[in-house]
Amino acid sequence: MIKTAEVIEFFDRLAPGWDENLVKDEEKINRILYNARVFEGSTVLDVACGTGVMIPYYLKRNVASVTAVDISPEMARIAGSKFPQENVEVLCADVEKTDFGKRFDSIVVYNAFPHFPDPERLIKRLSGLLVPGGTLTVAHGSCREDIDAHHKGCASHVSNGLMSAEDLAEIFGRYLEVTAVISDERMYQVAGRL
Repeated sequence: MIKTAEVIEFFDRLAPGWDENLVKDEEKINRILYNARVFEGSTVLDVACGTGVMIPYYLKRNVASVTAVDISPEMARIAGSKFPQENVEVLCADVEKTDFGKRFDSIVVYNAFPHFPDPERLIKRLSGLLVPGGTLTVAHGSCREDIDAHHKGCASHVSNGLMSAEDLAEIFGRYLEVTAVISDERMYQVAGRL
């Protein structure tokens, strides 16, 4: 069972060097954000935002606002320092327990899903944070096998492994209309609309 304190400690330790190790594929990210319905004027909740990897891509799409949340104080601190824009808010918080005081057009969980202890509880919670017609997506910029292999080493104690896209789509289907299921050699994504 994943322990929240261990997740926080693990990502706090990695935060200072996080950006140097990132590989970004704009084509994949644009496809993910299209399926997530992140469009001009959208309000976005970026779940487990890390150092803010996705924030430039939201801003490039002229979203109305980004609320980025991460449970790691160090990740959130770095993200907050990089994005002083008025329409970007970075919070250090547990997304499952935070009252945001609003709902969102698009909720994105990018490269973070295996680190949540209870997948269905998370999907249920995030679905409840969508405006009518809003879209939730869980996505990774790598294939499922690569994600699982990456987490088997030093991250095994803070990762559940990545469930099949079909199994995740089944959970999505309990709360949302499933709009995308992708699991191939390049990427992984499940999206659903309220």
